[in-house]
Amino acid sequence: MRVAIIGGGPGGLYAAALLKRLDPTREVTVWERNAPDETFGFGVVLSDETLGGIEHADPVVYEALQRDFVRWDDIDIVHRGVTHRSGGHGFAALGRRRLLAILHERCRSLGVDLRFSTEAPHPDPLSAEYDLVIAADGVNSTTRAAHADVFGPQVTTHRCRYIWLAADFAFDAFRFEIAETEHGVMQLHGYPYAHPSPDPHPSTRPSGPTNQFGASTVIVEMREEVWKAAGFDDVTPRESIERCAKIFTDALRGRPLHSNNSAWTTFRTVVNDRWSHGNVVLLGDAAHTAHFSIGSGTKLAVEDALALAACLREQPTLATALAAYEEERKPVVASTQRAARASLEWFEDLSRHLGQPPRQFAFNLLTRSRRVTHDNLRLRDAHFTGAVEREFGCPPGTPPMFTPFRLRGLTLRNRVVVSPMDMYSATDGVPGDFHLVHLGARALGGAGLVMTEMVCVSEEGRITPGCAGLYTGRQAEAWRRVTDFVHTRAPGTAIGVQLGHSGRKGSTKLMWEGMDEPLPHGNWPLVAASPLPYKPGSQTPRQLSRAQLTDVREQFTAAAWRAARAGFDLLELHCAHGYLLSGFLSPLTNRRTDTYGGSPERRLRFPLEVFDAVRAVWPAERPMTVRISATDWAGGGTTAEDAVEIARAFAAHGADAIDVSTGQVVAEERPEFGRSYQTPFADRIRHEAGVPVIAVGAISSWDDVNSLILAGRTDLCALGRPHLYDPHWTLHAAAEQGYEGPGVVWPAPYRAGSRRPQTGRTDAPKPRLSLGG
Repeated sequence: MRVAIIGGGPGGLYAAALLKRLDPTREVTVWERNAPDETFGFGVVLSDETLGGIEHADPVVYEALQRDFVRWDDIDIVHRGVTHRSGGHGFAALGRRRLLAILHERCRSLGVDLRFSTEAPHPDPLSAEYDLVIAADGVNSTTRAAHADVFGPQVTTHRCRYIWLAADFAFDAFRFEIAETEHGVMQLHGYPYAHPSPDPHPSTRPSGPTNQFGASTVIVEMREEVWKAAGFDDVTPRESIERCAKIFTDALRGRPLHSNNSAWTTFRTVVNDRWSHGNVVLLGDAAHTAHFSIGSGTKLAVEDALALAACLREQPTLATALAAYEEERKPVVASTQRAARASLEWFEDLSRHLGQPPRQFAFNLLTRSRRVTHDNLRLRDAHFTGAVEREFGCPPGTPPMFTPFRLRGLTLRNRVVVSPMDMYSATDGVPGDFHLVHLGARALGGAGLVMTEMVCVSEEGRITPGCAGLYTGRQAEAWRRVTDFVHTRAPGTAIGVQLGHSGRKGSTKLMWEGMDEPLPHGNWPLVAASPLPYKPGSQTPRQLSRAQLTDVREQFTAAAWRAARAGFDLLELHCAHGYLLSGFLSPLTNRRTDTYGGSPERRLRFPLEVFDAVRAVWPAERPMTVRISATDWAGGGTTAEDAVEIARAFAAHGADAIDVSTGQVVAEERPEFGRSYQTPFADRIRHEAGVPVIAVGAISSWDDVNSLILAGRTDLCALGRPHLYDPHWTLHAAAEQGYEGPGVVWPAPYRAGSRRPQTGRTDAPKPRLSLGG
């Protein structure tokens, strides 16, 4: 096999070494436009996981890396003059030039043809001449651009400017330092990559600006508008570096910063639909990028090389090998990119968190990507995590999720909410035995608040024929049976009702028969803010007239009055997911030209009228919340900025908390799914609108709940599917954390189950001797 590799960065070089080592008969050629010692950046961080893969695949490279690695465990967060240190993290770094030198040496020893200061030929003639072309030509990949129609790249440019620099001493920890300047917030990311030299005449080996004090990478980052306000767009590179050194003089101990042709740049996230085209395959930054704040660029490129080499060895043909490589790597990269995106956005919105207490701020920073969690951090550094918990107000031995939270006259004993979940199991809108068992079981399961499904305020406001309602006295009596059970058999658990109207998304089949699909017969007429069908084939609703708006408002107030008499502790107004009130809020679904459409204030008018009318009949001591879709996930729709203003408006009218969901407003939405993917919207509303929030969306573990609460990103966490999987999710979360206290109470008949059952014998004798194969 003849292999051409475009790009002599770590990913391309390591792929060359692996392919040649695994099969010495391969002819491997690497083209690199720069000279051997020319590179950007200074230090490279690799994880233990990546190093393990390198050790297994090529012990020679691993041993060479080991001799040069700087290892450390601590992270320092410096905020408003206070430094908090968290330990137990485990990092390894070395100079980028030294890494390249090791890989150059390894490639040469294996017989790889390295062609420096040479532009690679166009990928098309290369693919005709060689059996395999590996495009490791970076974020500005010409190979990717040449076949963009096949690879389908999406490149997103972000909001911060940053510059890679170096200091001529070694930090003793990974350092994050925040500078609040007259122009705005700036941050420093710094880490060591070269040991202090014991020799007064240190090695001249090309590893950056090393001396007897070692060396560190220093990245300075700030929002674009801050960068311009500070004048960095109008000074020489030398002046930029001197200004950065002055701003962070304490962190740098008064020492200067050094450049390596460094320039201010903006990070770009690269995603590709496909990674291969014929015998051409993308690797490293050509295929994907992930923000430097989680230290993943070189790591991902090296892991790509490992996977590609393994797939070429394991698969019978080149085509199946490239398909297997993409199938293996894409999910891993997507997960890393989600974490990197969360980290990147956290730093973009850094100013939002500056008012937090210093320890909570540090915890928030450490858990920003969701890769490090409360439980994980407690294992790494119990002392630091315990201090954050005490500052937050956790009693000894109490996880954050089991601290109480007060909404108006209602105190929830813990922060767990059973999210509203449509069950489509009512008859004529009347909840029956199913609802009693379903909601009763979740109330017995320990959550602080159990929410009903969306309860419809009128017959024509149903989503499906199976939807529950509160538009008749019989329905109210049936709900009273449920609330009585919860209050009697699960004392301390609150039960809330969510009131809504389907709008244009009504008259559809039960979810398991065809979600959002019109009924085959027996349809009822629909109404909405504007006469727009939800999707092709859906019924077109009538635009509500002024008189009908009054009727709908009165339906909500009548349902709220019945809900109060039925004994609900909390009422939530459903203004999300494209249902009637949500349809007024979104510019994609509200095309009205009267006083209820047009500007954001006018689109808010009817939902606020309904809220005010409901609040007027709902008991004053009982809280009201509002669920909103914080983004439509579609161009021209509601944005995160809009959501903050919507939340502010409801809070000004008396909403006690905002339940922050997203999407489901238009059928053509493109959500960015992932773990806790909706939480950043709740975080933003909480900090910018100054109102308590309920976070929802793929929150599935008690560790995530603790992390989100302790970091101050939300006040309550609503979980849906986990409570379908396990009605006693909250009780089990307490048992697994060894918690016993007022935050969750096992019902007396269930106390015998408060310890996890044994699962089988675990004390079998271990083998005395392991024989290698």
